[in-house]
Parts: sequence; structure tokens; C-alpha cells
Amino acid sequence: MIDVIDQLDALRARVNAWKREGLRVGFVPTMGNLHAGHFSLVELARRYADKVVASVFVNPTQFGPNEDFARYPRTPQADAAGLRAAGCDALWLPSVEAMYPYGADHAVRMHVPGITDSLDGASRPGHFDGVATVVSRLFNQVQADVAVFGRKDYQQLAVIRYLVRDLAFPIEILAGDTLREADGLAMSSRNQYLTAHQRSIAPTIHRVLHAMRAAWQQGTLRSELEASADQALRNAGFVPDYAVIRRPDFTEPVDGEGGALVALIAARLGTTRLIDNLEFDFGI
Repeated sequence: MIDVIDQLDALRARVNAWKREGLRVGFVPTMGNLHAGHFSLVELARRYADKVVASVFVNPTQFGPNEDFARYPRTPQADAAGLRAAGCDALWLPSVEAMYPYGADHAVRMHVPGITDSLDGASRPGHFDGVATVVSRLFNQVQADVAVFGRKDYQQLAVIRYLVRDLAFPIEILAGDTLREADGLAMSSRNQYLTAHQRSIAPTIHRVLHAMRAAWQQGTLRSELEASADQALRNAGFVPDYAVIRRPDFTEPVDGEGGALVALIAARLGTTRLIDNLEFDFGI
């Protein structure tokens, strides 16, 4: 059984009752249209908490003027059924008015410096301000002990970690592994926008990420391997936003550097923008 809650007072009463019982509360924020990747985050939260709340809120402040807010799929009944099966205890379904009582255009905004200036932050101006803003509000509403985010949105995860540390939110952040289709394509709600032909091409992103890792480990100059990755994507029919190697804090590594690194790609296939990444540790 899952409780579907759309009033903040009711949500806080439920969470407070759990906490009076000494229970640990986990939280999984989502924008809905859920798939197995989302449900794996619920399952991860259950390993670290006694009760799990998931939210479904399509956040208008993280979409740009030419992005897909209006057509972003809303599937609340299917989402609730999937969350119930995954072991979620409560589904928080706030309205836009509940999230932004003065309206989205007049909301207090959050900004995380540094990390948000590059890659997706440069391609999608204001996106991460919207993410930081809504996540801060959700943390305040739910008052959970632990929250789970997926590694597929790697830059978003870095933004959330920065936000939590800088503002001293009393919440632990866990990272869930990226779930993939059998051919390596990262699971995403946007995959459904792909045509059959585009879907056959989409796994190229995962293969290019592995090629980037191999090239770095073989000592290829970063500028050369990034240019090669960009060209490989274009040859397959993508329009890349970026294909880069970064440190986990999104600073640029020097050629041949060891330690924790991540290859990141964002590219459009037709009208659909896909992102993926591959973490690796290169010892020298």
C-alpha cells in the first residue's frame, strides 16, 4: 500500500509520525514517468531507511523556453503503481502552487556557483538554478534523513552534493547506479521520444564513453580524445553538446592525470537530448 499525498500538512504529519516512532526516512525526488532506473533508487533508499517517500513534480523552473516542459510525459497512476511495487511508502504530489506559492516567476531562487557554469549549465542556462531551487524546497517539505539521486545525471548529483554541504542540510545523499538497457543505453524517460531508427543508434553514446576511457588510459591527449569522441558521435548522426573528460568536481584534468575521473556526453538525436557518463579511476 502506498499513501498518495497532495497536501503539505498531511505530508509533514505522516513524516513526523514516523520520526516519533524512531524511524529513518528516505526520499527519492523525481519528475515522474518512472522506469526501472527510478525504482532502483527507491530500492536503494529502502536499504538505508525504514520508510521511503518519493515525489513526482515536473518542475517548471528547470526547463528553458525552448525545452520540453509542456510535452514532458505525466503518468501519475502508472508511477504510483510502480512505486508501490518498489516498496515506496508515500508519494508526494505537490501542485505548482504548493511548490511556488508566489508563482514560479516570483520564487526565491538558488544558485550553486562553479559547477553550474559549464557543460549542461552552459547548454541549458538557468537549468541548475531550477534544480537547486526545487530540491531545496523538497528537502524542506519532506524533512528526510537520506535522499537518493541517480548517477546518470552526474552534474546534477554534483550540484546537489555542493548544495547540501554548503547550506548544511541535515540529510545524507546517496548515489544510485545508472540502469541500462541490454544494449547499453542508459534508461531515461526521454528514450520514448526516439524513433525506431534513432533507438538503434542511441547506444553509440555508451560505446563512445568506453572509447574515451580507453583513450585516456592509453595516454591520448585530452583535446584529441574529446575531438575524436565528438566526431564519432557526429558520424553516427548525433549533434553533440559536449564529449569531455572531467574530475568528479567538474574541474579539467591535465593530460595523463590519474585518480578518479569521469567521461561525460550530452548529444541530440533528432529532437531528443540524451546524456550519459562513465566513471573510472586511472592509477599511475
